[in-house]
Amino acid sequence: MSRSTLALGLVLVVALLALAWVATLPRTLPDEELAALVPGDAARGEAVFFAGGCASCHGQPDGKGVIPVQNKHLLSGGLKLVTDFGTFVAPNISSDKTDGIGAWSLADFANAMLTGTSPDGRHYYPAFPYTSYARMTLGDISDLFAYLGTLPAVAGRAADHELAFPFNLRRGLGLWKRLNLSSDPVVSVEALGRPAEEEVLSLLLRGRYLVEGPGHCGECHTPRDALGGLDYGQWLSGAAAPTGEGKIPGLSPGHDLDGWSAEDIAYYLESGFTPDYDSVGGEMVSVQENMARLEPRDRQAIAAYIKALPGR
Repeated sequence: MSRSTLALGLVLVVALLALAWVATLPRTLPDEELAALVPGDAARGEAVFFAGGCASCHGQPDGKGVIPVQNKHLLSGGLKLVTDFGTFVAPNISSDKTDGIGAWSLADFANAMLTGTSPDGRHYYPAFPYTSYARMTLGDISDLFAYLGTLPAVAGRAADHELAFPFNLRRGLGLWKRLNLSSDPVVSVEALGRPAEEEVLSLLLRGRYLVEGPGHCGECHTPRDALGGLDYGQWLSGAAAPTGEGKIPGLSPGHDLDGWSAEDIAYYLESGFTPDYDSVGGEMVSVQENMARLEPRDRQAIAAYIKALPGR
């Protein structure tokens, strides 16, 4: 091989490495969005807290990996999520300034929630459902941050994730985000039927926001591809349980809720009882407890959105 050919090869390798480095850089919110952030309202943030299910992962677990109701405001993390990619451990997000997020700024929090980027510029793993939270409004982000600041500081840093190569290389998540991170709605207004009545349309849009954004329902109820991204072509059609055996029910037409009315869904979210008088079970127990804390109109909005989903 001639020297010129070798030199050209080295240049190409360096260029590809540089391109990969740039392509995988963590991205944060634009300056204009950060400038629009204003201190939130903790009272409003409480509703966002329950809509987002924060305590379901970050609440303090007991010795058996269950988060008791009385521990839902002790956000020390520690819950283990065992998946095919490895074991992810929910971090401490309490107001502790050393082990939690008490030293974070509002901008730090917004970048974590909306871009999956840590204050020190690292990618977060998508076991933290920022691919859904990316659809949240800046107002809700600010309100949630204000509410979290009112909760107890809990000392103790959660354990590290237990991941094997290559999943322990966070940098590669930069490419993954380019494929899977978007703030666009999953289902268009037209696909939902776009009702002419303003009140009905408002209810549907609120339901879409709650389900696709803070409620992050698709993270469990939608199948994933080989890289762990959501298969939006099968949105809410049911999926294999990510942390164990079994199947998570499908919510879209042609699946498990076909015989349910919107009233049935709203009542289930409030009470935990199905139309057949069965009761909620498994990991859905925690979700239902959170949904029961929402305003009735929000549960109705979620139900209206689910019933309006297009068939596939």
